[in-house]
This record gives sequence, structure tokens and C-alpha cells, in this order.
Amino acid sequence: MLFAQLEKTMIKRLLCISLLLFSMLSAACSQEKVTKLRIGDQAPAFTLQDLEGKTMRLSDMKGSPVLLRFFLTDCKYCRADTPVFNDFYTRYHANGLQVLYIDSLGTNLKVVEAFVKELGILFPVAQDKGGAVSSSYMVRALPQTIVLDPDHNIIAAILGSVSEAELTQLLSPYFSEKS
Repeated sequence: MLFAQLEKTMIKRLLCISLLLFSMLSAACSQEKVTKLRIGDQAPAFTLQDLEGKTMRLSDMKGSPVLLRFFLTDCKYCRADTPVFNDFYTRYHANGLQVLYIDSLGTNLKVVEAFVKELGILFPVAQDKGGAVSSSYMVRALPQTIVLDPDHNIIAAILGSVSEAELTQLLSPYFSEKS
């Protein structure tokens, strides 16, 4: 049974990787100029409205590590690992951690609100209706998590599900376990 679960996980990851590679190939073949983001690059600035209408600017989060999660409401990975994001937000928000879920597909607002309520999301959720933020971060497949250091340099881009161990490893330089 464990082998079957691992096999399914590997197949899903391979499918996500294949979709990402297809997206990258499609972008490379298009006439459109593609700017590449790399680990260590400064994160692109953005301004979005959260579901309560509050303006969310990346610049307002300067000095704090940031988790940007580009999500889908019908994504099983998003549903499965939202408790991990909630847990990290609860543990480290008082020490500066910022978490922002971003719907870049322009999903119906009521669907997004139901997703937030059902999963008990504790942090801001915003809609990137035109997809400008997703485009500036080169998001080609969902879900994708972008991890920023306090200076807002990109330290990781994770495609698919995110584990507690991954976030712990990435964020441990910024938060002690005593926090």
C-alpha cells in the first residue's frame, strides 16, 4: 500500500513537471519576450486587493519573510497543505512571517470565499484577476509557492505540494524554535 501511494505521488509530480516543461517550451516558442527569474533575484513588486478589500503591497512586507502561494480552489495539493501554511502563519506571524494566497485565474469570488472558509485560512487571500502578478513571477503551473527572504529575494520556488519539512528548512534561518 505504501508503495502504491509513493507511486501515485511520483506520477503526480511527474505530471506537474511535464506541465511545467510544456509551459516553458510553449513560452520559449512564442514571439513574447520571456524574462527569467532565478533564485537570488529580487522579487517583482506588486499591489493586490485581498478578499476584504485591503491593499496588499509586497513593499509593505519588507523586512519579513514572505510565502506567496499561487493556488487553485479545486486543487487537492492546495487543500492538503493549507493546514501547513496555517500552522506556519500561526507560529511565526507575530515574528514577521507574511503569507499570501493568490488566485491568478480570476475564480468566482464566492468560490474563493467558500474555499477560504472551508479550509479555515488565517492569512490574506487575494485575486490576481488579470494575472499580472502571476506573470511577473513566471508562474506557468499551479500550485506554486514562492519563498522570499526578508529582503524579498527569491529563495525558493516550489511546484506542487509543500511539506512542513520544506518550509521548516527554508524558514528556519529567520525564526528560532523558541518563537
